[in-house]
Parts: sequence; structure tokens; C-alpha cells
Amino acid sequence: MNIPGVHIERIRGLGYTESEARFLYIVAVFSGYFTLGQFRAFTGASYGKRPTSFAEKLIEQGHARICGQARRGSLFHLFSRTVYGQMEKDNLRNRKRHSLSFMRTRLVLLDFVLANQDLAYLETEQDKVNFFRQELGVSNEYLPGTVYEGAAADQKTIRYFVDKFPLFLAPPLPGLPPVVTFSYVDAGFERPTHFASHLAAYQRLFRQLNGLRFLYIATQEACFHGVAERFQSIVRRPLEPDVSNEILRYFRIRRKWENHEYIIPVTEDLEFLRDARERFRTENIERLYKSWCVAELAESELRAQISQRKAEPTIFFDTYLVRGDRSVRPEILATVTGA
Repeated sequence: MNIPGVHIERIRGLGYTESEARFLYIVAVFSGYFTLGQFRAFTGASYGKRPTSFAEKLIEQGHARICGQARRGSLFHLFSRTVYGQMEKDNLRNRKRHSLSFMRTRLVLLDFVLANQDLAYLETEQDKVNFFRQELGVSNEYLPGTVYEGAAADQKTIRYFVDKFPLFLAPPLPGLPPVVTFSYVDAGFERPTHFASHLAAYQRLFRQLNGLRFLYIATQEACFHGVAERFQSIVRRPLEPDVSNEILRYFRIRRKWENHEYIIPVTEDLEFLRDARERFRTENIERLYKSWCVAELAESELRAQISQRKAEPTIFFDTYLVRGDRSVRPEILATVTGA
């Protein structure tokens, strides 16, 4: 994590020590919520004057509020625009009030970040968008986006990576080059459908990458039950040895549907068409489809061009166990290749 020194100095100007300023920066960027237990773990302080003085400064200056109880102590919310403004991040939604579920998840997320400060995080939404667009050449249309309605009917805003889970570059295994590492944070109250929905939102982006790693972060080992299998079933789409058969079937069903040739819809065909539209949604496949529809491309030529498609990415899946204010390094539960 590369924290700009100028931001630390600005926060120190509000009356905080350097370690307190660094902690506040991390909280503001990644969580918005924290406990004094996390502050003690970060600074190496024990119970007593130091954490108490830190809490008193936050409350007295109106930079944070106590919003509940967590982990046998007070739960703090860092909300002050003054603090966020010192790091030029006063528009972060971590300043806003959130649900109890959100707060619990952010505490686990913060545990992970505090235990892994050496990672190269993409901190903000704009950092993530810029990385995929400028560094990897991925168009915004493939990024996980959520549309928010404005005050007027025609006012809509698209926000990307709204989950704000840790996203960083790191080697998937010792000795291998860094890859983009995505994550999902389970605070122990998540339903399996939430994880499935999260993966579905990222599907199109995953397919644009040559390699990636996915990290499932949780507070209990029981949370890891079945997640590797679920990840493989949703993300890992084993293609047939000859993928041209799949694409040709997609082309035939799609043309039949677009030409209104179905008298009675065939459920199996429509389900395949729905999945295939997402699976094969690339400019190259779209170009091949149009050429095939107007008989500019013979079947043999189509198969030849399909065989030149880039190899499917290598995907790694790991887990990471977080326990209270201390974290345990993960064991690799599953390594998925050729996904």
C-alpha cells in the first residue's frame, strides 16, 4: 500500500500522530468503520491511554461517532468530511451511514487490509476503472456496474465496483508474476445466493482477462464450505475441445429467434441462447455472426477463425481466514486452470 505522504501530513495537521493518521487513511479508504481493537493491532498499543486518547480526539473534534457495539467494544464510524478532505476523498460513500450488515462486512474487510498492508491495492472506484481501461484495455461495458436513478427521470449514474471489496495485484503462487486479485468478504451472515450474484456481476470482466485470482475472505472456516465448487460452477466454464460447435449452435438458435421462426418456444434453446449471449459477447464473435448470417463466411472458414481465439484465462481460487483483529494466512483450497 502506497499512502501519499502529503495526505498523512494533512491528517496530522488535525492533531493526530503519524500512526494515527496512517490508520485513519486506511479506515477512510477501505472501511469507514473500525474498533479500538483494530487500532491497537495496527499500532501495537495495549489497553490504556493511547487508544483512549485517540478515541477522545476523534469524538471531541467531531471526526467520528460511536454507532454501536462490536467485538466487545465500541464501533466507530469515521464520517467527517474534514478528515476525508485531507486525502482528497471527501466523496467516498464510507462517510455515509450504513446498515448493520454493511458495518460487519467492513470490519472484516479492514482486518484483511490491516494484515496485508504490503499489497498493491486499487483503492477507489476511479483507480479500478482506470487500471482496467488504461492498463489492460478493457472497455467500461465489461466492468461490473450499477445504475442509480437521479432526481429526474433522465438522470442516471453508473457506478462501478460498488461492492468495494479489496482488489489488488499479487502473485497467485510464489515465483509466479502478479495477477489481478479479486475478492469477496463474508462476515458470516451471507447467503450462498449473494456470492453467486457477486460472481455473476463480474463474469463479463473475468472473460476479458488472461489470468486472475479470486480470494474468498471470511471469519469462520465453515463459511468456506462449498465456495470453491460454487466458484467453479459459475466462473469456470469448461469449453468443449471444439468450441466451434458451441458457437455454431449459438448462431443457428440466435438467427432462428431473430427471424421469428419459433412457433412454440423451445425452453432448452432459449436457455442456451441466454447463456450464450453472455458467454460469447465479444466484438469478434459479433462480426463472425454477421458475416455468417449473410453467407459471407462458410462453415469451414468460421471454424478456422474460431480456432484462433485466444486461450481461456488461468484462474486461481484461494481462501483467507480472518479472526477478530488478527488474520490467518490462507491455504490454497483450489486452483482452477483453464477456466
